[in-house]
Amino acid sequence: MNLDRAVFAFAGVMTLLSIALTHFVSPWFVLFTAFIGLNLLQSAFTGFCPAAIVFKKLGLSSGCAFR
Repeated sequence: MNLDRAVFAFAGVMTLLSIALTHFVSPWFVLFTAFIGLNLLQSAFTGFCPAAIVFKKLGLSSGCAFR
């Protein structure tokens, strides 16, 4: 698994988790979903992603999106 796939998988899991928390715990967790979406949007334009930095430090090889 490379860095790009790890970031996309992590974003998908966090999105599904936030939807489940919104449904089962509190509607306020929709703000977590919005935060994930905004982070994905800004990383598409800037190339900066905190999760990519963490995964890179864990030793995953770079893909083409996050270098």
